Amino acid sequence: MNRFVLSVLFFLLFSSHAQAWWNDDWGYRKKITIDAQQLQQAGVKPVAEGLVLVRLHTGNFSFFADLGENGKDLRFMAGDDKTPLKFYIEKIDPINEMALIWVKLPKDIATAEVPMFWMYYGNPKAVDGQESAGVFDVSQAVAYHFEAGPVKDATAYNNQPATATQTVVEGGAAGEAGGFDGSQSIKIAATPGIQMAVEFGWTVSGWVKIDQAQTDGVIFQRDGLILSVRGQTPVLELNRKELVSPVDLNLATWQHLAVAGNKDGFTLYVDGKPAGLLPASVPALLGDISIGAAVDGSRGFVGAIDEFGIAKVARDQNYLQFAAMMQGQSSALLNYGEDSTPDSEEGGESYLMSTLDNVTIDGWVIIGILGVMFVISTLVIVSKAIVLGRTRSENRKFEAAFSQLGTKNITNLDRQDEEDETDFDESPLLLSLTGNHAAFAGSSIYRIYHVGVQEMNKRLAKAVGAESAEQILSAQGLNAVKASMDGVLVRELQKLNSQMVLLTIAISGGPFLGLLGTVVGVMITFAAIAASGEVNVNAIAPGIAAALAATVAGLGVAIPALFAYNYLGSQIKMITADMHVFVDEFVAKLAEQHS
Repeated sequence: MNRFVLSVLFFLLFSSHAQAWWNDDWGYRKKITIDAQQLQQAGVKPVAEGLVLVRLHTGNFSFFADLGENGKDLRFMAGDDKTPLKFYIEKIDPINEMALIWVKLPKDIATAEVPMFWMYYGNPKAVDGQESAGVFDVSQAVAYHFEAGPVKDATAYNNQPATATQTVVEGGAAGEAGGFDGSQSIKIAATPGIQMAVEFGWTVSGWVKIDQAQTDGVIFQRDGLILSVRGQTPVLELNRKELVSPVDLNLATWQHLAVAGNKDGFTLYVDGKPAGLLPASVPALLGDISIGAAVDGSRGFVGAIDEFGIAKVARDQNYLQFAAMMQGQSSALLNYGEDSTPDSEEGGESYLMSTLDNVTIDGWVIIGILGVMFVISTLVIVSKAIVLGRTRSENRKFEAAFSQLGTKNITNLDRQDEEDETDFDESPLLLSLTGNHAAFAGSSIYRIYHVGVQEMNKRLAKAVGAESAEQILSAQGLNAVKASMDGVLVRELQKLNSQMVLLTIAISGGPFLGLLGTVVGVMITFAAIAASGEVNVNAIAPGIAAALAATVAGLGVAIPALFAYNYLGSQIKMITADMHVFVDEFVAKLAEQHS
């Protein structure tokens, strides 16, 4: 739906006052809220200056065509609509309609009554406003997103790996991920910028997915500290002491692992929840770092790692659990509001607008075809109703007049062929609408009667004793007259049933076309969700609802056509019965008079 129509509909549908607009140079914005109730149920608070992953796809954002090149016009503002938020675009793909954007929350997010922020876009003159290094706090020393291409550190410390042999795999926790087959690894040389001292604290975290049980698959190793997976169980080892997690990892599922160290010891976290504490026996870890590499003859890690990071501070449970809940593929913490313009007013959301905004191009094509079918079927219904109504009315008038005739004068109602007869053959609807034609011109029974009289007169003129007072028709002559009338009756039935096939096409084809649009829409929705890596109801529901719009359109075409077809069919049957009865009645009177 074009932007002008969207603006007008928002103005008409929403009646409350409009909120302040950050900058008039930006044409559109989207409200993004954090589900505080869901966090509260988990005992988690929003993290001040924490990171949230905004996942845009066809399920929650339909205007990728309006974004600037590489998202250069994207801006994020705090809930006050004044404070700009730092952000980093990890991936944006307008063709496949998906984007992954890391946004740094404001400091007061934890105390906000409704934790939310704004996303602005729609300024062709804007310059790129993202800050990849500014997204992270000063404690974050390493952040690997595993985007396509060489592994690179996204923080300002620029701690690039010395060697990296991992492969890039699709379907990561966020975008692409690093794939490891047991022999591949990443090596990071020791630098003062990534010292891990218990005095100040440190944290190693990342998303992990395994598709098979491991044989001591090493995820992280530094100076004897080893984080590995044994079977499906995370294990933390240091100087021959080990901590075995009571919680196993699920196969083919992304899960968040973290180790936080300080003077109290090293805590292992699985999906943000503590799985045990290993006493600290070393003051600092200063050596080289390896990711996914085998240690002491053990096999390297076999699986995928994403969003690997090292922080020079011990993250608490709230921080890690918030990250696990916010960044996961199944996260439903972010709720995406409607796209609005400066002229639109904030108020209750229109579910119809939300659904139509998410209909894809192929869905609109199907709906357009169904719209044409609806118009054609409506025209057929209206025209057939008019013609059949006129035909029944004229038939009743003719039957009333014919019933007054005696057996001696059954030909009195006949007249010579007039222009109206030709008009009816060319356009029954036009004849029915004009209303100023000769008597019985719209009657199908009269046309049968007319042919019957003409055939009777032909045969009486040839009969023996044609000049006598009484003219006789043979049995063969009567059969010939009846056959001629039956032929006209069949032609009349063809006229009455003409174009009815268009209604049957609408009845049977409409739902199937709608189903086709729905199936294609669902396919596109799931493809976009798979590409963005977000798997939750909020991501799926808008796309599915939009896809179902095609089915609704198909049923909207078929249901009226079905009711009308049955009604018009009953009218045709009644007219057909009247014609059959008249043929028998006419032949009976004819036999009585001329036998």
